[in-house]
Amino acid sequence: MTFQKAKTYTFEEATKKLEGYCAYQERCHKEVLTKLREMQMIPEAIDQIVVHLINENYLNEQRFAQAFARGKFSIKKWGRNRIVSELKHRNISKYNISSALKEIDEAAYINTFHALAEKRWQSLTEKNLQKKKKSW
Repeated sequence: MTFQKAKTYTFEEATKKLEGYCAYQERCHKEVLTKLREMQMIPEAIDQIVVHLINENYLNEQRFAQAFARGKFSIKKWGRNRIVSELKHRNISKYNISSALKEIDEAAYINTFHALAEKRWQSLTEKNLQKKKKSW
């Protein structure tokens, strides 16, 4: 039985790898910390790399939250509660969450809600209107 040794990274290699990771798409701090732990970096190196990523503007939690809210609303049609829940799960601050929710246009939100409600109503097969309303 052979064991494959996990790849080790120097501080510079890990920094470059994480710069690319963050440049590819917006990331939150939690995702970056998880990635660094998977790379088996020591806590001191993790702290230094995170500070570097923030200083070089690769990592910006407010920008992440805003992009996340816009994307999940426009592409997946998520509502505010689901977005807030997911951002809290990623340890995003209340300030950044409220800032992210401002990215969702109120008129677009209401239009999307009505479109989804209409789609759900049409999908109900019940013929009796009273029963259809009750199953709604």
